[in-house]
Amino acid sequence: MTPAYVAEPSADRLANPLLRYLLATRPAFLSITLAGCLLGFATARHAGVALDPISAGVTLLLALLAHAGVNVLNDYYDHLNGSDPLNTERLYPYTGGSRFIQNGVMSPGQTRVYGLVLFAAVIMGGIWLVGQAGAGLFWIGLAGLTLGWAYSAPPLKLNSRGLGELSVCLGFLLVVVGADYVQRGAFAPLPWLAGMPYALLTTNILYINQFPDRHADLLAGKRHWVARLEPRRAALGYTLILLAAGAWLLLGVSVGWFTAMASLALLGLLPAVTAARALRRYADAPAHLVPAIRTTIAAALLHTLLLAGILMFAGAQA
Repeated sequence: MTPAYVAEPSADRLANPLLRYLLATRPAFLSITLAGCLLGFATARHAGVALDPISAGVTLLLALLAHAGVNVLNDYYDHLNGSDPLNTERLYPYTGGSRFIQNGVMSPGQTRVYGLVLFAAVIMGGIWLVGQAGAGLFWIGLAGLTLGWAYSAPPLKLNSRGLGELSVCLGFLLVVVGADYVQRGAFAPLPWLAGMPYALLTTNILYINQFPDRHADLLAGKRHWVARLEPRRAALGYTLILLAAGAWLLLGVSVGWFTAMASLALLGLLPAVTAARALRRYADAPAHLVPAIRTTIAAALLHTLLLAGILMFAGAQA
């Protein structure tokens, strides 16, 4: 096993139930959902909508709970399919799941119930929010939860069928659209357009994380694209997704979807350029990919926060 960069969880260290249930959601990864919500609020503000802090706060909370529920249920189903127990090349805490089940912190049954409770909380809060924002939010929430569940749960198991990247891209795009919808009370093109680079960069987090997990996923029958392709060929997929994100942003500026200042958000893609180079070099030696994984996460966050700030500022000046 590759030496861990962070100590894996253990029942002894996580005797406090509040800490245990918090860390089971993999909270560090929830920051990407926070960024997506901020981008959605910014697209609404860019259109001249006065932001409501209460509905924005509830939106953010429910989005974080939904992402947490997806993470927990993914741990449960990856335990059932054997990919996490078989994973000896994981780079914790980035890949290989939370390790809560494998290390005896929580049982599979507890993990499943916890994930369902998180989903139930999202549904109950979402009913209230639909009443405030409009019926369109119901369909956004339903689609998001369905994609999150179907990503790893049978019978769909989207990631195992080569549809994981698409489901992640659509799911995180809906974060932006939903946050905008709550403020605007209607569908609009801008959150879809502005959210696409964010969704693509977030997809690359999933994509690069699959390289250390590749062998275990193959043994478990998970046939995502990183598993299907030879590693160095699969590495090209990361570059293509990154190029698509940058090209979309440039297209948006050139045709007037975004203000010219939005091109500054291209700076957020620079960390991912270094990650793409590292992935091409170490596709066959994923133990060296921790810095590239970190910069992939940084790129998604930096780009999204830059674009959100630019759109918010432009909206405030209008």
